[in-house]
Amino acid sequence: MNFDRMENRATSEWANQLLRPDKKQRRLELQGRLMTLISAWVIILTLFSLLYFIASKGISTFLFDGVSLSQFFSGKWAPAGTPPSFGTLPFILGSFMVTVLAAVISAPLGIGAAIYMTEIAPSWGKKILQPVIELLVGIPSVVYGFVGLTVIVPFLRDVTGGPGFSLLAGVLVLSVMILPTITSIAVDTLQSIPRSMREASYALGATRWQTISRVLVRTSLPGLMTGVVLGMARAFGEALAVQMVIGNTDTMPTNLIQPISTLTSVITLHMGDTVPGTVYNDVLWSMALILLLMTLVFIVLIRWMTRRGES
Repeated sequence: MNFDRMENRATSEWANQLLRPDKKQRRLELQGRLMTLISAWVIILTLFSLLYFIASKGISTFLFDGVSLSQFFSGKWAPAGTPPSFGTLPFILGSFMVTVLAAVISAPLGIGAAIYMTEIAPSWGKKILQPVIELLVGIPSVVYGFVGLTVIVPFLRDVTGGPGFSLLAGVLVLSVMILPTITSIAVDTLQSIPRSMREASYALGATRWQTISRVLVRTSLPGLMTGVVLGMARAFGEALAVQMVIGNTDTMPTNLIQPISTLTSVITLHMGDTVPGTVYNDVLWSMALILLLMTLVFIVLIRWMTRRGES
């Protein structure tokens, strides 16, 4: 009996020695926690520093430069006029129109391609389509813009008789750019649906199309919409590709074949030509603040859709 107690005590002490971390392990664990904490605070401080810097620059237009909100959102764009005017409404509408129209084109194509890859295509078809989607994601923006400049713009010029540089050219370029984003997220969303839901639908007598349209699409709708919103966020902030094909004029967008400008194209074209601290420079920072706020809106929408899908 005493021998058994001594054996159990020895076994427990040996197990405690194995489980008890030594000084080196505790030091490494402390270093790991410290590094992760520092990294997290660096990210947080960087984010809030960017927010403060852009917000302070953008708000100074209205606080110190005498530009009212009505002039900024509804006035005419004439920075070299007498007196100068800084109405940004054409550029805001241009950004929204390019983004929305590109999403209208890309969303059905991307979701349809994802459904085909996950539910219809044979295994060899997915092996071909998946690398193609990944290749489109990795193509730089300048390549999309150059293709649009050399292919889409001359084609639209011959078909419509206009200059070719237009809202439609920007929409076509952006729709191709955001298509891989929507498709990739839609594929991941559809693949995350349990196999049992498909089998239950088939067991009840539903066809494959009924299963796709009434079960899979409705179940994965929050995830699919998240992909569309992410694509719109990229389209809204895209600068170089749009700048190369859209025409860069300060006219109000009224039709698809008209040259227009967006917030990003105006900022990239004029930021280097303005003097810091002037009204013109501050107005460009205010336009950057609008882009930042819209990006935050897109992030909030994504978070809301994700939580709705989880619930």
